[in-house]
Amino acid sequence: MVVDHETGKSIESEDRTSSGMFLAKAQDEIVSGIEAKIAAWTFLPRENGEAMQILRYELGQKYDPHFDFFDDKANLEFGGNRVATVLMYLSDVEKGGETVFPVSEAKDRQRKGDDWSDCAKMGYAVKPRQGDALLFFSLHPNATTDDSSLHGSCPVIEGEKWSATKWIHVRSFDMPLTQWTVSGCVDENPNCEAWAVRGECEKNPLYMVGSKGVIAELGGIENDSVVLGFGQEKGKEEVSIGPVDSIGPADF
Repeated sequence: MVVDHETGKSIESEDRTSSGMFLAKAQDEIVSGIEAKIAAWTFLPRENGEAMQILRYELGQKYDPHFDFFDDKANLEFGGNRVATVLMYLSDVEKGGETVFPVSEAKDRQRKGDDWSDCAKMGYAVKPRQGDALLFFSLHPNATTDDSSLHGSCPVIEGEKWSATKWIHVRSFDMPLTQWTVSGCVDENPNCEAWAVRGECEKNPLYMVGSKGVIAELGGIENDSVVLGFGQEKGKEEVSIGPVDSIGPADF
């Protein structure tokens, strides 16, 4: 699934063949702690971040080179453009699965041996190592888009790849609590209906529906009876963020 730059909805695409799901913002202490570390590392407010996405790449699966920034009105309504991406590696990959930047100015200065895939040799690349995180920016300091942020996930050749992605916007991504009433709630994301048809309400109820006693993403307000559903879907730096085993592979 990828984001449609015309409608802002998630659509099927051969460009990205992985499977994935979202974790609600601050849904538990582990997620909240990771989000706090990301905010401290990037110097960007927690409320500017989207919900964390967990991705699984099986043998041969990949994500073709793409930009994380948007150039359409639909995707800029909440939080403006994406300014930064934090990519966290949840597993080692025996071969392949590198994150590659095909047009990076540093690509010709990086030495690569036979342990790199042919895809990775096409640009500056980062090997997935469990516990590491990669930070890169999609906008220049003057807020113009940075074409050198073009990146992709190379096909997995051996093993499988698990990762978590946090996209961060130029302003708050938390949506205003405008649709909630005492009688219920309405969909706050255009993808809700499609996600529900695919069974996401049963597979991932905390994100899609909410539950009693959980702080909701929409406005950060806790309801005594139920928390409304929110079903929402060139510098480069590496840093170790420590063990992240506790996030665990999500159920698909």
